[in-house]
Amino acid sequence: MTEPPEAPAAEQPDPGASAGPTGEAAGRERGPGSGVAARAAAAVPRSVTGRATLAGVIVSALLILAIVFGSRLLRNFDSALLPYAVATVFLAFGVAYRYTVWISAPGARRLFVQGRRSLFSAENFRRAPTALPKMAATYLGFQKFLGARSHARWAAHQLIFWGCILASLITFPLTWGWFTFTSSTGSGPGYEMRVWGFKILGFDSLNIIGWLMFHGLDVAAVLVIPGASYFLWRRMKDRGAITGQRFAYDMVPLLALIVISVTGLLLTFSSLFLHGGGYEFLAILHMVSVVFTLIYIPFGKFFHIVQRPAAVGMQLFKYTGRQDDQVFACRRCEEPVDTGPYVENLRGTMRDLDLGFDAWAEYCPRCKRVLRGSAYLSQVKKGFK
Repeated sequence: MTEPPEAPAAEQPDPGASAGPTGEAAGRERGPGSGVAARAAAAVPRSVTGRATLAGVIVSALLILAIVFGSRLLRNFDSALLPYAVATVFLAFGVAYRYTVWISAPGARRLFVQGRRSLFSAENFRRAPTALPKMAATYLGFQKFLGARSHARWAAHQLIFWGCILASLITFPLTWGWFTFTSSTGSGPGYEMRVWGFKILGFDSLNIIGWLMFHGLDVAAVLVIPGASYFLWRRMKDRGAITGQRFAYDMVPLLALIVISVTGLLLTFSSLFLHGGGYEFLAILHMVSVVFTLIYIPFGKFFHIVQRPAAVGMQLFKYTGRQDDQVFACRRCEEPVDTGPYVENLRGTMRDLDLGFDAWAEYCPRCKRVLRGSAYLSQVKKGFK
């Protein structure tokens, strides 16, 4: 078994970082190449900026057209919800812009391309027709990978996830004028739900279905508040979380979710028990918090919501490699590292970034640590003898 030639002390890479997911491993590797990667990420080329801006404009224009035609030429559009609709247009622009910039980076581009190939591969579907739905359910829906870290974190994340999904499914169509609820009798309690002007179902507002129809956002808020509160408590108590957290990146999203949920519940409380007392102030506060959060999503921690589906394709890429027994063994101890295509994809990313030590991807984490210690003894410590 051979080992890569040792680099000089000033250029010795750090093999202690594991060969993690493509797009992240390169950032975790230490050495002179990490500075190159940081500079490349900081200086976005003008061509990338131009493409990202064009993508944002196109997606925003398509959303505006969808709002106009989906609301039957604005006949079903509620002007009181205009700030929310404008915020969703900015959200669409920001997501398209950030996503285009993201997949322009070498690591993310390779992840995206390989994931897309795996998702749309007829061969993969023929060999494993249930793999994609299973991964979408476990990786996106139930996020089982979080359960390995902490059951409490998994439960809190599930509360936030499903609460936000429910709120989005209700809020966005209502904001765009796609959903309308109209009285079928003029004075109630019978109501009709229409989508794009077509009647979908009729319901009684006084039964359980009617209650859920009109209080779905309250249910979402009840789910989000305990989940976000747990993570907020953890951010203030856990030493590991405190060490690396940033207020704008880690705390603001949680506070925004809590403010949105609490003000939403207070609006319902005001209308039911206070005869509308303080409703206008609460409505403005709720609107401001929602608009701020929608605009914040593409440029903060919530952007991982948009990134996560691309990782499903990469998981499928690794899964198909394992099915073909394409397991790559460590060059030193011959323990399995990952699938062969995945390791080669990681090496290609590191070469794209000009890191200069892509061969280290062929070693397991333990052997990287051993080689790092050997390199220290032979290259650094000998200078102190």
